[in-house]
Amino acid sequence: MSNLERDPAELVATSAVLTDAGVEILEPRDVPLGGPRAMTVRRTLPQRRRSLIGGWCFIDHYGPDDVSATGGMQVPPHPHTGLQTVSWLFEGEIDHRDSVGSHALVRPGELNLMTAGRGISHSEVSTPGTERLHGVQLWVALPGASRDVAPFFEHHTPAVGSIGPATVRTFVGSLAGSGTTATVFSPLVGAEIVVPAGSRIEVPLDVDFEHGVLIDAGDVTIDGTPVPVSHLAYLSPGRTSLSVGAETDARIVLLGGEPLGEQIVMWWNFIGRSHEDIVASRTQWQAEVIAGADPHGRFGTVDGYDGMPLPAPELPTVRLRPRG
Repeated sequence: MSNLERDPAELVATSAVLTDAGVEILEPRDVPLGGPRAMTVRRTLPQRRRSLIGGWCFIDHYGPDDVSATGGMQVPPHPHTGLQTVSWLFEGEIDHRDSVGSHALVRPGELNLMTAGRGISHSEVSTPGTERLHGVQLWVALPGASRDVAPFFEHHTPAVGSIGPATVRTFVGSLAGSGTTATVFSPLVGAEIVVPAGSRIEVPLDVDFEHGVLIDAGDVTIDGTPVPVSHLAYLSPGRTSLSVGAETDARIVLLGGEPLGEQIVMWWNFIGRSHEDIVASRTQWQAEVIAGADPHGRFGTVDGYDGMPLPAPELPTVRLRPRG
């Protein structure tokens, strides 16, 4: 998914609250995705006060969305560098095409993982049969040693695990008997956890990880702290577990990883390590794809998409700053 904005780290400057339990609550910001019938997404990462949770660097939460009213997801071919896109749906279906020749459907309970590495382009369009669209779009920043790997695509269906009465689908890493063999380049975990009303569960954590808990639905407490829907609860490293309470049927997304230990520069759909990295990626995308100088170059072409690729926005007049 294209973030379709200039510098998300600059734009998302919402407030955060640190509770007595050491739970930092980050508020979402509404962001229109696309054209005149834009679908609105709720973005909790990055923010000015927090750019990364492990390698996780981007969290968009959307829906349940009435596709007949919004037009659904219509994202033309656009580029990525230095990251992985993690697509995870609760409802609906999305058609994915990319410049390494992948054509796959994103469906609920199934992971689509695209590693951009040195450069890729892709499109995402909700399918004609989709009436409601609901899910998360996540990005992982690749560590410096791996950010120029050749691009590739993977599809996985995680086994279902459980924590007490809760159902766990771990799409990255492993948790509670659920997991996938999805390729990652730093230690990570990502899981959907559905908690029945009236339940309280203890979720085991890797003590070396920092974690974020996105509330998709329900009246939820994290370590006794109420966290509103679409908000993100941040937990620093050093915890061996977290307590999740659900007064009503609830769904959360748990994301965690070892602190990346690097600063990144993130602008539009590119991740680099310097202002110059971003300028070079933008220049190459505009020349290769938008101007048509080399359709088989760094970003390639997306076969089967009926429409024009997205041009990159203008760069800001100030230097982009590393964050992390």
